[in-house]
Amino acid sequence: MTVIIDAFVSVRDFFETGGWVLWVIFITTVLMWTLIIERVWFYRAALPGEVKEIFEVWHNRDDHSSWHARRIREQLVSQVSLDANRWLMIIKAFMAMLPLMGLMGTVWGMITVFEVMSYTGTGNARAMAGGVYKATLPTMAGLVAALSGLYPSNFLERRAATEVERIEDMLQHEDLVHIESEHGS
Repeated sequence: MTVIIDAFVSVRDFFETGGWVLWVIFITTVLMWTLIIERVWFYRAALPGEVKEIFEVWHNRDDHSSWHARRIREQLVSQVSLDANRWLMIIKAFMAMLPLMGLMGTVWGMITVFEVMSYTGTGNARAMAGGVYKATLPTMAGLVAALSGLYPSNFLERRAATEVERIEDMLQHEDLVHIESEHGS
């Protein structure tokens, strides 16, 4: 039980030392990771069913070669593309915002250091060092939080592109099979 209490105290002290900006960074990181987890779930659970439905809709069409049919195929692929890429731009925006939030925390902390210097003078190196330490914590936290989403974001982006290409290939292959069956009969 003391391990849990010690961990809680350490986290609380970290957030108190870094200031309110660490809470903003924490909330943004939680939101980013919530979206990342949602995207992983979507690719594993929801997207296969959606692709199957789209393939069935296309397969059940009689016309696969007219201009109108090609537009419908493009719309079906576009639907998969929109669904596969949903939230990816917001995840990337969070990743870009996190280091900037950390920098904002550093500027805020340095303002505090300058306030301490205005009262105590430049002779108090210990007060200045403590303030600089507090000021750099948000930058470190923002960078670490942004880096934590870098690999998953790139993975999700590649996965979305792969899924869109796969559905395009499936529908085009279905076109070829349909055209060959028309010419063969």
